Amino acid sequence: MSIHAVLHHETTYKYDRRVPPAPQLLRLRPAPRGRTQVRSYSIKVEPEGHFLNGQRDAVANWQARVVCPDEVTEFKVTVDRVADMSIYNPFDFFVEEKAETFPFTYSDELKEDLKPYLRHGSATPRLAEFVRSIPKEKIRTIDFIVALNGRIQEAVRYLSRLEPGVQTPEDTLTLASGSCRDSAWLLVQVFRQLGLAARFVSGYLIQLTPDVKSLDGPSGTDHDFTDLHAWCEVYLPGAGWVGLDPTSGLLTGEGHIPLCATPEPSSAAPITGSMSFEGKGDLDTEFGHQMIVTRLFESPRVTKPYTEDQWQAIDTLGLAVDARLK
Repeated sequence: MSIHAVLHHETTYKYDRRVPPAPQLLRLRPAPRGRTQVRSYSIKVEPEGHFLNGQRDAVANWQARVVCPDEVTEFKVTVDRVADMSIYNPFDFFVEEKAETFPFTYSDELKEDLKPYLRHGSATPRLAEFVRSIPKEKIRTIDFIVALNGRIQEAVRYLSRLEPGVQTPEDTLTLASGSCRDSAWLLVQVFRQLGLAARFVSGYLIQLTPDVKSLDGPSGTDHDFTDLHAWCEVYLPGAGWVGLDPTSGLLTGEGHIPLCATPEPSSAAPITGSMSFEGKGDLDTEFGHQMIVTRLFESPRVTKPYTEDQWQAIDTLGLAVDARLK
């Protein structure tokens, strides 16, 4: 089964006067390590006359550096991509024998490579209490990470938070609520407190309406939609980086399209930059954001077979072949 979904993403900044923009960093190109195949990708920056250079950051994420030599009254970024939403098994990975049961320790060589993803400060009171509450008896590593992801999902009520930045794990646990980036950063910090390497991931989440309603649980969204999203990845020897989405309590799937994975959330923002504004009064900025997902192609499947028109076309072709053979 295959569904090709077109994701259209526009971000616009409008200013009340002409301003000289500083270089802008865009982290909107799909990461090559993503398991969902991206069949096409394009990015357009306005106004024209800018310089755009592709580059990589220190941990090999794609970036685009945009420099506008002239003053502007608007800065707009438009991204289009086509993703093949073929379903895959998120548990289709191998864990080395020494890491099959938690707790385990990384080898000295691997621990050195993973240093940025193991770094953490002293646990604050609520974070320390949460870590202490986690059972310490031996358990299958896969069962452990699934259960911990589920605990974060239950402990933090999701809300759409428009304020910039990421909450501290202490604030998220105290409020018992947060956005996807807050839950993701909390899970990253909990893993690190437990000695597991973890990183923060920003990307897109595409959710499509299911063909049939679930018989024993939630049926999911009633319309196709997409949005920017954040989740966590934990490093398991043999498996590599395994994605966990604490907002849903599930492992990441075909709808998760990673853009950037970093040790800290601040270096994974989709767009960063500033304006070199030195005029009188405050600079009024109007922010616009639009995301649309549409279906470009759908293959017939058991839950959504051929339409009547498609069956008619097949019958017509069959009759034409029979006539030629005769």
